[in-house]
Amino acid sequence: MNTDRWYYRVFQSAPDLIRALLPGAEPTSEALSLDPSAPGDRLYRYEAPEIKELSHRLDGVLWPRESTGCGETGSPAFPVVLLEVQMHPDPGFHHRLAAQTYRFLQQHPQVEHWAVVVITPHSRLSLGPTQALQLFLRQVAWINLEELSRRIPLDPLLNLLTLPIRPESELAASSQQILASRPDLEQVVLPMLMQRYPELSREEIMVIAGIPHEELRHTRAAQEWLAEGRQEGRQDEAAAMTLRLLNRRCGPLSEATTAQIQALPLEQLEALADALLDFQGPANLATWLTANS
Repeated sequence: MNTDRWYYRVFQSAPDLIRALLPGAEPTSEALSLDPSAPGDRLYRYEAPEIKELSHRLDGVLWPRESTGCGETGSPAFPVVLLEVQMHPDPGFHHRLAAQTYRFLQQHPQVEHWAVVVITPHSRLSLGPTQALQLFLRQVAWINLEELSRRIPLDPLLNLLTLPIRPESELAASSQQILASRPDLEQVVLPMLMQRYPELSREEIMVIAGIPHEELRHTRAAQEWLAEGRQEGRQDEAAAMTLRLLNRRCGPLSEATTAQIQALPLEQLEALADALLDFQGPANLATWLTANS
C-alpha cells in the first residue's frame, strides 16, 4: 500500500486533524469530540486537486468549512492548508513544493490566508537546495513523524499519523489507543497494519488492533478494507514486476525514482510496463515519468 494514499485516507476521515499540525495549533480535543457521522460539524473539508498545467496532484488541500466564517478565502485562525507527504529523498522536492504552492494560489485568487504543511518521516531526508527558497521554506510547517512519536502523552489522532514509522513493538498499543477514541477510523488503521505486517493473516491483524473477529466481519469498514486489500495486492505485484523489468532495461534506479514508480496508480503501472519495452536507457524512463506524473 502506498503511504501517500494512506495519508489521503487519514485526512479524508479526520480533516480537522490538520488543526494540530499548524503553528500555534490548539489541542486536537475539538477534533476528537466531533461526531464522525456528522460531517457538517467539521471545521475543514478535504480535497486532492490536480494542478492541470503541471499535471501534478496535490496530496491534499483542506478548506475551512463555511461554518468557520471564512469559506474559500481562509482566515488567520482557519487558513486554507496545502498538505504534502514526503517519505523518500527527492532532490527536486523543495522547488516542486514552491512551484505547486504558487500555482495553486494563481488558480485560486480568492485565497487570502494559507499555510503549507509537509509530513516527513524524519529530519534527515535530502529534499534539494534551500538557499534560493529560504523565505518560502520558513513559512512551511514541517511535521517530523520521528519527533512527533516521542511526545508523551500523544493525542490519539496525532498518534495515528505516526503508524507508518512506529516500531512494530508499539503498533498494537498505538492502534488500540486510536480505535478506542475513534472506532470509525478502522478503515484507516487496518490497511496500515496490513502494510506493516504483510506476512500476517487478517485474523492476526484484527488481534493486533484489538477488534473481535465477529464484530469486524459485519462492519462496512471491514468490507471496504478487504476490497482495497485485494486491489492493493494487484498494485504491489504490478509495481514489483515493472521495477524488475526497468532495472534490466535501464540499470539500477535511484530511491526517488523507485518511490515515484511505486506511487503510480495501477493503470499507469500497466502503461509503463508496456512502454518500457521500447526504452533504450534511463533517459527514456525519465521522459516517460515527466510526461505521466
